[in-house]
Amino acid sequence: MEENNLFDVLDSRVLKESKKEEIVAVANLAKRCLHLNGKKRPTMREVAMELEAVQMLQKAPTLQQDYKELEYVRVDMYEPWDVPSSSMNVVKVIGCCLETEVPLLVYEYIPNGTLIQYVNGQIEEFPLTWDMRLRIATEVAGALFYLHSAVSSPIYHRDIKSTNILLDEKYRAKIADFGTSRSITVDQTHLTTLVHGTFGYLDPEYFQSSQFTEMSDVYSFGVVLAELLTGEKAISSTRTQESKSLATYFIQSKEENNFFDVLDSRVLKEGKKEEIVAVANLAKSCLYLNGKKRPTMREVAKELEAVQMLQKAPNLQQDYEELEYVRADMYEPWDVVQSSTLSTSSGDI
Repeated sequence: MEENNLFDVLDSRVLKESKKEEIVAVANLAKRCLHLNGKKRPTMREVAMELEAVQMLQKAPTLQQDYKELEYVRVDMYEPWDVPSSSMNVVKVIGCCLETEVPLLVYEYIPNGTLIQYVNGQIEEFPLTWDMRLRIATEVAGALFYLHSAVSSPIYHRDIKSTNILLDEKYRAKIADFGTSRSITVDQTHLTTLVHGTFGYLDPEYFQSSQFTEMSDVYSFGVVLAELLTGEKAISSTRTQESKSLATYFIQSKEENNFFDVLDSRVLKEGKKEEIVAVANLAKSCLYLNGKKRPTMREVAKELEAVQMLQKAPNLQQDYEELEYVRADMYEPWDVVQSSTLSTSSGDI
């Protein structure tokens, strides 16, 4: 592959029957698996996800021409996102003043207020459509992944909430307010600090242990997703004592099978059932009490992008349940029977 003679060494049947895009994707996946640095190899989950994505492209030939646009299938899938596009969704610092007792930062002006004003209906003349909600969620997820993984020193925001998500002149999301943020070294897994954050968005695990990890930002983002789906506030005195927290209220609705009763009317009217269920299950996985069971922001962003791609490819909706990388139980262990059957049939090595 390094000498650009990949096609000279391929099996003749592979060359004859396969499309170039599929061969290149699988070949690059094999190359990443064989990387000498183990830390740079993909996990088996990532390997399985990409192979399944290639299979889905076989079932949707009309998408072949858009192959490079499919972020979740692209050759460099596991490389950091394009920095300009991801950093677009983080407010820019214009300047600072160090002459005051408390240093001041000057940010770019974002004209259309905060996300909470639109989610809770404070700005009634411009209600958020389902497409806008999905796009905003994807933009925020991408920005958080950028902060966690794509910058030289990872940054934990530590106060993700709808009031800290601003909307610009085109209603694109911008993450703001980095007053409690902390940058960490690449090999650090957590910060031990005094608890900071906002009730309703605060990771319960962080609250109990004072150890903030990237999964604490994931939990807060899960609350924002729940807000976008329901139009409810993160903390509300109008709900029962047990359900004052939106996270609890949302999870209860999922477990009691009355989830569609708590959705925002506009979401119900405009969103396709498959899209809503996918985003709702993603929100639920972000809100797991055990941080280790939550997806990373990379996984969150990739799944939201996959849902958006389904909007652009309606012919794939009927095959939605076959998309393992977007399925409801994406973050649960694979079926034990299926795995054991595979290992038995393949024999011991």
